[in-house]
Amino acid sequence: MPTRRSFGLFRPSVCLPTLVALWPRPAGAVPTEPGGLANPLAESLDCQNCHSFPNAKGHEADPGYAPFFGWQGTLMANAARDPVFWAGVALADQDEPGGTEDCVRCHSPRAFVEGRGDVTTIDALQPEDLEGVGCELCHRMTDQGLLSNAQYSIDDVPGPGGNVPRHGPWTYEMGSPQAPQHNWVQDPFTSSSEHCGTCHEVTTPRERLDDDGMPMGVAFNEQRTYSEWLGSAFAQPGDDFVTCQGCHMPAVQDVPGCEDNLDQFSHPQGARHDLVGANRFMLQVLQAEYGDMGTADIPDVFFDLSMDRMDELLQTAATLELEAPAEVDLSVGLEGLVATVTNQTGHKLPTGYSEGRIMWLEVVASYGDTEVWSSGRFVEGTGPEADPQLRAYQGVAEEHATGTTMHLLLNDHWVEDTRIPPRGLVPDVQTDPVGDRYQLQDDGTWPHFDVASYAFAARPDVLDATPEDDTDDVLDLRVRLLYLVNTPQYVQLLADDNTSNDAGNHVAMLFDTMGGAPPLVLAEQSLAVPIVGFGEPPSGTSGGLDDTTGGGEGPGGTTSAGGADTSTGSGDTEPGQDEDGGGCSCSSRGRGSVAWWLLPVLGVAARRRRRVS
Repeated sequence: MPTRRSFGLFRPSVCLPTLVALWPRPAGAVPTEPGGLANPLAESLDCQNCHSFPNAKGHEADPGYAPFFGWQGTLMANAARDPVFWAGVALADQDEPGGTEDCVRCHSPRAFVEGRGDVTTIDALQPEDLEGVGCELCHRMTDQGLLSNAQYSIDDVPGPGGNVPRHGPWTYEMGSPQAPQHNWVQDPFTSSSEHCGTCHEVTTPRERLDDDGMPMGVAFNEQRTYSEWLGSAFAQPGDDFVTCQGCHMPAVQDVPGCEDNLDQFSHPQGARHDLVGANRFMLQVLQAEYGDMGTADIPDVFFDLSMDRMDELLQTAATLELEAPAEVDLSVGLEGLVATVTNQTGHKLPTGYSEGRIMWLEVVASYGDTEVWSSGRFVEGTGPEADPQLRAYQGVAEEHATGTTMHLLLNDHWVEDTRIPPRGLVPDVQTDPVGDRYQLQDDGTWPHFDVASYAFAARPDVLDATPEDDTDDVLDLRVRLLYLVNTPQYVQLLADDNTSNDAGNHVAMLFDTMGGAPPLVLAEQSLAVPIVGFGEPPSGTSGGLDDTTGGGEGPGGTTSAGGADTSTGSGDTEPGQDEDGGGCSCSSRGRGSVAWWLLPVLGVAARRRRRVS
């Protein structure tokens, strides 16, 4: 695996003398421990006055790029407010008492460095702890060479005037009037992927076990977002090189830097502090609780800005291509429907925390208002409908000895990892897929795409809706790549398994109040395919759409897809095409068995509540 140091979006420049030499970076830096800062982290609100500014002239129509505007409505800023996080902490503390300090270390750095790393409820935080991952954590963090589990080392060496310099990508001429009013140091680490890897790489204490329950000699690799990037084509020098910030903090032109420089100075290049991922529903939950209609701690406009940026980013995550037969004979069935999903990100898709997360393909084939076939159809309150051809992308971990899933600190075995690798990912036990979904390509890398084939049984019960004219009847095929960050089953587990406090019930109540988390649509494609081979209407009838199609009743009383022919095909076709998915003329912007997490909950009709007395 590559170990090269990357310098990210901004690179050191050969420039005039700077103030860097006045504040040498600590030699042999070690992680900052509780009580270890002589100079406490400033509150991010202190940064608001100077770093909340309008875009430069000529960029008024662009998304706002002032750092405080971009940051405040993100999950980085609200990491300590996330109710799902605290419900997960409650379970983790039950499973491993005292084992959640690293969780708080990442989600509320201020609480950790000020000695409150042992808190297990949001109520135990101080008000200032709620800012989550604040400005000074990132802009005082130094290159400590220790990745994973938020082992950050925070600069604590004051410069002239007594304040600790903020680290960033820019430099200034000595004595320049454009220099910031606080001390500063140009530091390429701030805009490197290693900076992000400090937290986005998580290892838990249990030793990882193989499928036979034998120790593998490594600790459990719970999250490997940074390593996924490092082992991919995106981390290699050249035209394809892109850092984490390159996608999650997009480059922008003509950035003033602070309020004082609006009229007389701007940097030629800066970065929006979007810092968004895919957890859109949680931003809606937080907005309802802390926005204008809640406690009013954070104006709605900042949440709206973050969700807008998230919507833009999500459209770049994947592409979807379809292949279908030239026509469909209903008397025979549908074969030859192939969906190719290509991961366009620099990490697995999806990546990060895997508990209760699933991405999948929803396939719906309709004739008029009649649903003829489907696979993986989203059902509100349940998630993807279980069927033999469901194609899912997920990481499923368990405690090997008991089979317990979705309890983070008990995990010691990967049951499966069918998440799509990034382009060029090299083999490594820390990042390899788990299962037989993917096979190494000729160049020795994992494929960054997945090819799913579908076959559906004959539908002789579907009748011609236009038997008396020559209208060409078509089957409407719609395929969507959907992503659900918190499945209903995971939310239910957070409530049911929590015996220590009410955090799980609180999450369940929030989700119920908001109507449940809808799936995100990452990509979508549709095709219209001519139909032949309609069934014959009973004697004495005039034909038309048959409202009693087979396959069982679906949501709302409509008929659902029937008869998946598992003898002729499954959703588990291995990738065997070229990198582009092969031969498909359309482009866009599961595992072949029932999803593991649906099995124990099928038929559950009501949410249970357990209150702690």
